[in-house]
Amino acid sequence: MSEKVYKTFCSYVIPSVLAFALSGVYTIVDGFFVGRSVGDIGLSTINIAYPVVSLLQALGTGIGMGGAVMYTLHHSAGEHGAAKKYLRCTTMILLAVSVIFTILLYCTMEPVLRLLGATGEMITLGVEYLRYIVIGTVFQIFATGVVPIIRNNNGANFAMGTMIAGFLCNIVLDYLFVWVYEWSVAGAALATIIGQALTAAGGFIYLARHKIPVWGIETKEIGKPIKDIFKIGIAPFGISLTPLVSHLFMNRFSAQYGGEMAVASYACIGYAFAVVSLLIQGVGDGSQPLISQYYGRKDIKSALQIRRMAYYTAGLLAVLCIAGLFISRRKIGVLFGASDVTTANIAASIPIFLNGFIFIAFSRVTTAAFYATEKAGYSYTLVYMEPIFQVLLLMLLPRFWGQEGVWWSMPMAQILTAIAAVALKAWTDKGVLSK
Repeated sequence: MSEKVYKTFCSYVIPSVLAFALSGVYTIVDGFFVGRSVGDIGLSTINIAYPVVSLLQALGTGIGMGGAVMYTLHHSAGEHGAAKKYLRCTTMILLAVSVIFTILLYCTMEPVLRLLGATGEMITLGVEYLRYIVIGTVFQIFATGVVPIIRNNNGANFAMGTMIAGFLCNIVLDYLFVWVYEWSVAGAALATIIGQALTAAGGFIYLARHKIPVWGIETKEIGKPIKDIFKIGIAPFGISLTPLVSHLFMNRFSAQYGGEMAVASYACIGYAFAVVSLLIQGVGDGSQPLISQYYGRKDIKSALQIRRMAYYTAGLLAVLCIAGLFISRRKIGVLFGASDVTTANIAASIPIFLNGFIFIAFSRVTTAAFYATEKAGYSYTLVYMEPIFQVLLLMLLPRFWGQEGVWWSMPMAQILTAIAAVALKAWTDKGVLSK
């Protein structure tokens, strides 16, 4: 790899990984403060309601990434008018989706919680938590939707900075609202929304200062741009959505085979897994702007160099995470204020999940390379294959292994998906990517 390409790769990927690391910690902050304040019931409530938060963030990520990829491809090809149209259409879609999901979720909070497996006191606490989360839908969708646009406009460092600001704000407000004022789960939700609002505001300040044309109403010939944005965005949306689907089924099968303790255990394990998954996603999404730029310029050699570097980086991160989580496995439950029994169960179960990390690294980078080069069909296949594999395994493995079978369904699904990724990569490397 040339020194220039290597330096460029680092300048994009390192800030992206750090930003996603913060995003991962963002997801566990509420659990940390609520778990230590309310106990297992509060931790379980946050865990049960988390898929709603994940859905909103996935919507923003998918739409923002779809618009950012199409903008970069057209801008790199010298088609500046079309590039601007994609940005404006992206903002219009983000706003429309924010309004739709605010209304939809606010009217269905309790049924959604029951669908996710909440019962008894968890429903009451869950409604308290989701009320603020849903009211702040627009901030969550725009906070995650604007970051890919900034990153594709040479703003990786700024994107990281604005996420740090939101993250620090969330921590301070969680401390005040949950521990000092004792507002329980409602305080945690309010802190999250204010932090996300700060991130979104910072993002739009960047776009305004650099005169990046995201605002404006497009009315002529917008069908194709909207279609293209959704076509590309379905894959990154799915990557962000996969933890939601996994959470839903893992919670329901854990409740069936392991009871409340298994649900509380997965709350902590799920947080740890979310951080690792986001770190690896940071490598893929950080390399995406470069792959798209080189692909748009027909510089296939450099695009392949970036992809190769992304594989090495994601693999190294996976190994480091495996080592770190294995060493600290007995401390994870303590961190969230879990009971002694739950903490012991977490320590015993964590090693099972570590088996899939290397395979996630390969699949995520391969998927990012596909949607960065408009290979939407291949990216869909990998993204949505994993949850399908997991559901099938959840229907089979627990019948023989009980709760341990529930745990094994996740890494086994990741291994099977990685095998499919190897096959698709081999197929495209024969000539599809280089055309």
